Amino acid sequence: MRLFRDLNHSALSRGSVVTIGNFDGVHRGHQALVERCHAWDEEGLDRAVVTFEPLPQAWFNAAEAPARLTSPRQKTALFARMGMDLMWMMRFNQTLADWPARAFADHVLGSALNARHVVVGDDFRFGRRREGDLALLEDLGRERGFSVEIVREVVDDQGRISSSAVRKALREGRFERAADLLGRPWSLEGRVFRGSQLGRRLGYPTANMKLAVGPCPVAGIFAVQARLVGEAGSGWMDGVANLGTRPAVGGGDFLVEVHLFDLEMDLYARRLEVRFIEKIRDEANFNNLDALKLQMSRDAKEARTILGTGMERAV
Repeated sequence: MRLFRDLNHSALSRGSVVTIGNFDGVHRGHQALVERCHAWDEEGLDRAVVTFEPLPQAWFNAAEAPARLTSPRQKTALFARMGMDLMWMMRFNQTLADWPARAFADHVLGSALNARHVVVGDDFRFGRRREGDLALLEDLGRERGFSVEIVREVVDDQGRISSSAVRKALREGRFERAADLLGRPWSLEGRVFRGSQLGRRLGYPTANMKLAVGPCPVAGIFAVQARLVGEAGSGWMDGVANLGTRPAVGGGDFLVEVHLFDLEMDLYARRLEVRFIEKIRDEANFNNLDALKLQMSRDAKEARTILGTGMERAV
């Protein structure tokens, strides 16, 4: 999949079927848009996705922006996996925020992507102050030669599938529900850096990662599975993870610390994807390192039980 970032592109595609949105989480509702792109029956067209980074809500008001479900890298990988040919991850800034809806359509859907068909959700808005609605998009399509397909919201027996619903499920510790909404377990990805080695000294070596974007929708201790990214043959490995500021060791930056069971491999500087299966407890403070080590043992035992790895593999 080809990836573009800047506004100064022209003729990115000789013709395309395009879907547009924030796509945080790339959940089943977003996947329905991609499916409709692939269903458009015209050969020789690129399947293109237009999205934004940073997300508009974060650019306008970072302090009140919702927690992120996927990093830009994860989002790119997910769309590539779904068979999209082109992603335009537009840099959201003042220039883009000031673009009138018609200018956006002219440049993005017209000169850059040569859109033949545009697929959007039923809540789609575009352009300066969200002035462009579905009716305007359809009018512009008639003027500029592209058709518009509006995909109604995707619902299941528990309600609408949305990024907000995924965040709510994660906050409430309903990770199975979040996985159902996403079509996969919720995960984080990052490059492992060398930490203080405290976990190793306590008998629980950890792979430490910083978040690519924030804020994070959850914190605590979790049963997890992890795999190496971009390394052929890397399967999912069971483990236990701390996601948060680590008050038990004095606090600090928000990190992911993953202890993978029975693993002796050096993970430093490698990329790791960690998917979260079930929450064990909230972060807590401890009187001393012995108390912390005891709790780590309990957490690892519970994670093994949740993941079904069995105590015969206990550390």
